[in-house]
Amino acid sequence: MSENVDLSPEAAVRSVMREILGLSEEQVNGFTAETELFGALPELDSMAVAGLLTELEDMLDIMIEDDEVDGELFETFGNLVAFAEMKVAE
Repeated sequence: MSENVDLSPEAAVRSVMREILGLSEEQVNGFTAETELFGALPELDSMAVAGLLTELEDMLDIMIEDDEVDGELFETFGNLVAFAEMKVAE
């Protein structure tokens, strides 16, 4: 992990959700671990998923392999944050 990464994985996920999906800060700040994402947020489509993952890779200095991405990853905000935390810890 690079020294210049100063965001926690959760903060990075929140930031990327605002930037890539165009969600308001208030909406994203209200997300809890149980907040449903894929299917519940119209902004989160397959194209947005690709941009979101790419931005997370850049912000957290991680590499996300294609075989690590599945529907469960985007079921809830908590799943996505837990995944980001796991990748940063690798």
